[in-house]
Amino acid sequence: MAVLNKIRQRSVFLIIIIALALFSFVLADVIRNGGFSSAKSQNVIATVNGEEIDREEFARNVENFQRNSGANASTSQAVNQVWENKLREIIIDEELEELGVRAEQSQIKQMMRAQMGNNPNFVNEAGVFDENRLREYVATMKATSPEAYQQWLDFENSLGSSARENIYFSMVAAGVGATLTEAKQAYRFENDNIDMNFVQIPYTSVSDDEVDVSKDEIRDYIKKNPAKFETEASRNIQYVFFEEEASEEDRNEAKESLTALLESRVEYNSASQSNDTLPGFNETDDYESFVDANSDLPYEDRYFFKNQLPSDFRDELFNLEVGESFGPYEHDGYFKISKVVDARQIADSAKASHILVSYQGLQFAPNVTRSKEEAEQLADSIADVVRRDKSQFANLAVEFSSDESNKAEGGDLGYFGPGDMVPEFDSYVFENNEGDIDVIETDFGYHVIHIEEQSDKERAVKIATLAREIEASERSRNNLFNEATTFEIAAREGDFAKVAENENIDVRTVRDVKALEENIPGLGNQRRIVQWAFEDDADVGDVKRFDTSQGYVVAQVTAKRDAGLMSAENASSEVIPILTKKKKAEIIKEKMSGSSLEEIASNQNSSVQSANAVNLDNPTLPGAGREPAVVGTAFGMETGQVSKPITGDKGVYVVELLNRNEAPEMDSYKNLADQETAQRRAEAAERAFEALKKKADIEDNRAKFY
Repeated sequence: MAVLNKIRQRSVFLIIIIALALFSFVLADVIRNGGFSSAKSQNVIATVNGEEIDREEFARNVENFQRNSGANASTSQAVNQVWENKLREIIIDEELEELGVRAEQSQIKQMMRAQMGNNPNFVNEAGVFDENRLREYVATMKATSPEAYQQWLDFENSLGSSARENIYFSMVAAGVGATLTEAKQAYRFENDNIDMNFVQIPYTSVSDDEVDVSKDEIRDYIKKNPAKFETEASRNIQYVFFEEEASEEDRNEAKESLTALLESRVEYNSASQSNDTLPGFNETDDYESFVDANSDLPYEDRYFFKNQLPSDFRDELFNLEVGESFGPYEHDGYFKISKVVDARQIADSAKASHILVSYQGLQFAPNVTRSKEEAEQLADSIADVVRRDKSQFANLAVEFSSDESNKAEGGDLGYFGPGDMVPEFDSYVFENNEGDIDVIETDFGYHVIHIEEQSDKERAVKIATLAREIEASERSRNNLFNEATTFEIAAREGDFAKVAENENIDVRTVRDVKALEENIPGLGNQRRIVQWAFEDDADVGDVKRFDTSQGYVVAQVTAKRDAGLMSAENASSEVIPILTKKKKAEIIKEKMSGSSLEEIASNQNSSVQSANAVNLDNPTLPGAGREPAVVGTAFGMETGQVSKPITGDKGVYVVELLNRNEAPEMDSYKNLADQETAQRRAEAAERAFEALKKKADIEDNRAKFY
């Protein structure tokens, strides 16, 4: 008690001490992260021409994009798409403001009319868009649903922005065109042609051993052509993968647990305080409940034709008699035991029509007001009518069916096979006879179904299958974790590749990984590994273990490259072939001698070749491929003239111009100019945006957050 009293007496001092400790902790973190100014940077995902993109708003947009696209977009794909949209919005808006581009209300209304013109809620009796109906709709929305009204305002604003963009890009396109001189040149390129002879000495005639390209030469080439060798920051990594898979012991345990379900077993019932004997798979007569309670795969309450069964076990399963079992067998990552529980003759396809009568409360029919009881009565009444007169089915479907996808066709569903419809619908159509009409209830409501046609019937079987997934046990997963962790520690302390070699583990190398990439070859989407490799404190040689859905990855950073010009080492694969060609061309030119093509060909152990009707639009030589420099030189020669050696893409050439065939002049080149103008204008908007984007000052921090 004395101690407690002392603590109470000094409580104020304790509170002050704790507060100071917390403050010092926060202050230390602020200093470590670059001071108070860095707190602001943590909320900025990017800066475009001085305008900051808020991280939280950007994150909401990414979430919305992913939600709207379903499971079709990964996080990185969503981030990139939202980024492109935001970048375009900021850059274009800035340009529009600078130019003073404004959209008139009439232009926005015209765009709204185009957007809403086909909506039946906003057209009058004559089928024409009615602005008054739209106003009433918006007024009602404003009064009843503020959230929906805000979405409408956002939509109106987006139309205004789109109208401004259209004006801007229309002005850009209006300034783009093709002159009659350009049209005439294009006509000449395509239709003027020449006949020529040539000698080609390919670069392969000079051995690579005769040519040496130094790193200084590579560096000099990069400096002279910097635009070709600008590169983003990148990383090289190497990794090993420890895959999670079932051991032989796990497989045996899975198979034993499955076969144990065949026979009855005794279990203690705590409620009755007695032992219960539970039937096994061999004794049960409630297969659906047994499978759903004991199998890793659900019961399939449907019939299978022979060609629908697993190909590896088709005969074994289909030839079973009712009550006979097959297994255990391995299929698609499971051990399975299958029993045929029924067999019958059914059609493999059918044609049917239906009238769907929905009721209030179903998510598929939000605008329906009738009750479930009223829906059932209506469906029964419709069924009574069409049983007496089947010709009324189509008219009643148009009038009453809630299935918008086929009511206009009289409820016609066309042909379909077993398993194509929901189970209740499917069972009725394939377990009854052609011509039958009845009412069936599903999650969509009540269906009045007319079985119109059925194909010839053949044997089909209903199979109950017990399945046990073949997966790594907790014991195996623990062993794998220990193995991966042991490797990680050894790789940090020693040579990554040698440790892997000693453990007989394959090492995968990945080069030039960019900061916003997510896919690692051999692993798929592994964004966390890329983020780690680009962290500020990640150095060459660092090693880290990562958990994946299929096991563990131990990765190492092997190289770091900052944005800028490529190094000679990294550009060598691209530059060496270019410089090698140049050097080989000089060697070949020095060896060439002779006053005619025949002499040159003879001296070089080559032959004279011919090329006829060659044009500048498609500068291709027989046996050599595209050679624009060679063909262009030939077009500038006089008839009968022999050229000096010409450096081409595939070798060194000497050509002789035989004939020049000029196409006749056209009366007018206006049509060609108009075609070229239309093509250029179609590309103008995208090219203008790319030019603005290239000019923009962009600081992109996405890689730090995603």
